[in-house]
Amino acid sequence: MGDKKPYVAILVIQLIYTGLYVISKAALDEGLSTFTFIFYRQLAATTLLVPLAIIFERRTTSRLSFCLSLKIFMHALIGLNIYNVGLKYTSATVASAATNSIPVITFFLALIMRMETLKLKSLTGISKILGVGVCMAGIITMALYSGPHLNPLIKHHSLSHKNNADYSSSHSKKNWIKGTFFLITANSAWSLWIVLQGWLLKEYPSKLLFTAIESVFSAVQSFLVAVAFERDMSRWKLRLDMGLVAIAYCGFIVTGGSFYMQSWCIDKKGPVFLAMSTPLSLAFTIICSSLYLGEVISLGSVLGGILMVGGLYSVLWSKSKEGECRSSDESTKECDGNKEVASTVQNLI
Repeated sequence: MGDKKPYVAILVIQLIYTGLYVISKAALDEGLSTFTFIFYRQLAATTLLVPLAIIFERRTTSRLSFCLSLKIFMHALIGLNIYNVGLKYTSATVASAATNSIPVITFFLALIMRMETLKLKSLTGISKILGVGVCMAGIITMALYSGPHLNPLIKHHSLSHKNNADYSSSHSKKNWIKGTFFLITANSAWSLWIVLQGWLLKEYPSKLLFTAIESVFSAVQSFLVAVAFERDMSRWKLRLDMGLVAIAYCGFIVTGGSFYMQSWCIDKKGPVFLAMSTPLSLAFTIICSSLYLGEVISLGSVLGGILMVGGLYSVLWSKSKEGECRSSDESTKECDGNKEVASTVQNLI
């Protein structure tokens, strides 16, 4: 059973992320403000992480200088979540599919920042470029091509939209493109956040305390943004509805449960093993969003998702081959890239 635990864990992780997309989408369609949602989610995560950091890291706390505090604050600002804005204007399926672009975008940013090298004459280099190109094709397909629709699997939906007119309006072609843009922007910002986190953790290696401090900063930042954009005080009130479920689920289950399980999987099986399971969430989300939200899945969303998954696997295959090459003969010319930086990027994707 011990050998099967990582496989069970990745299934649970991807089911948790499926719940994130479906529950968040249901809450936003019921009228939950995207700005207050981000703030309350970060607040919930902070209330979970700060006590844990105090309990487990109080004896190993390293000194936090003003300069480092400023760096963490700016890092939290980069990671400020605008994903919910994109989710509101698209669908849970698109949001799940777009997640597959994060490792590819992370590699591309690392390449631009010269944290990753690329040899076009090598098979792995060609595979990386192909992966980036296929991923971009998936993004464009998902944003601009709709195609025929696949009907929902069942007629009754427990989390279905209350106002079909509002739903159709929010999912117009213009809003769909805008929502896809927000999702890719959010994923690009998250990818940059991942790349920069590797540097910051070298200065402040306490991961739990680092995450707790950044959650506090992010909660403050998201509160200021929400105050600026959400002036209607009725949108700030928490009620016993899907909005409260989404806030609690994202703040506690996703942050507290999946983040720990991901770290455990990486420790047991490595980062590629975890990243390879990401497309499972897309398959689960297509099924659940159709069953529970009644989302009409378009052919363009499915094709775009498939292309992004193909791009993801192309980049991961290249990274895996480079890892095998380094382990067999680190002096061989085929072992591209700076070992330390490449390892950091691979661990984070």
